[in-house]
Amino acid sequence: MIEALFNYQFMQNALLGATMASIVCGLIGTIIVEKKLVMLSGGIAHTSFGGIGLGYFLGVEPIYTAFIFIIFTSLAIARINRKLKTGSDTLIGMFWALGMALGILFIAFTPGYPPDISSYLFGDILTVRRFDVLLMIILTVAIVLAISSLFNYWKAYLFDEGFLKVLGFNSRLLENFLFVMIGLTIVILIRVVGIILVIALLTAPPATARLYTADLKKMMLLAIAFSLLFTLSGLTFSYYLDLPSGAVIIIASAIFYAASILIKGKNTAIQ
Repeated sequence: MIEALFNYQFMQNALLGATMASIVCGLIGTIIVEKKLVMLSGGIAHTSFGGIGLGYFLGVEPIYTAFIFIIFTSLAIARINRKLKTGSDTLIGMFWALGMALGILFIAFTPGYPPDISSYLFGDILTVRRFDVLLMIILTVAIVLAISSLFNYWKAYLFDEGFLKVLGFNSRLLENFLFVMIGLTIVILIRVVGIILVIALLTAPPATARLYTADLKKMMLLAIAFSLLFTLSGLTFSYYLDLPSGAVIIIASAIFYAASILIKGKNTAIQ
């Protein structure tokens, strides 16, 4: 029965989409968690709604405009964040609200009936199209190459920026590159869990993996495995129980994270 189920085109697209999303969540999510950029990434995610709204207004594929919009805002946030001396909370709040407000405004100006934006806000892995899968594959390959080829530099950036300067590598350039990759990751995840829930999927798998290992490479690989487990669970339950896939994926990740904390706590108490 399961084999017959995956003969459907939409299920094949969903499976490929879940796999690509899991890979980028494991890689970029681990860096976000270790560098404590969770809320900043949330701000970037929500600004993408402005790009979605702009796509509807211009009558083009919303994911194209979201892609351009999110790259621009990622670099803008990175640049402004470096210049702020009082923390980034205000910056995050402003970009977060501005992106959502622009999206609402563009959609309001769009001629005709208001478009259905629920899949972009909350995600629906069962509606992932072949075009979405192709875009996910291209962006995932680019991110994997960027992380693997510069792995030692990323490690130094996370744990010892002084050593990164000794190596003669520009930390600002690496940080800009990271923010661009965060933006690309969010573009990949929008169709899977949506703008509202994207930050949870970015952080839950690496946060869970962090409970089991402190080695960066192992943490990334374990985070990919956990993310795949969460997305496939959400895919399966959403199909058979007719539930919103994005919400099910996040609930599964939260339950597994809580269970891991309890298990690790008990093991520590026993030891």
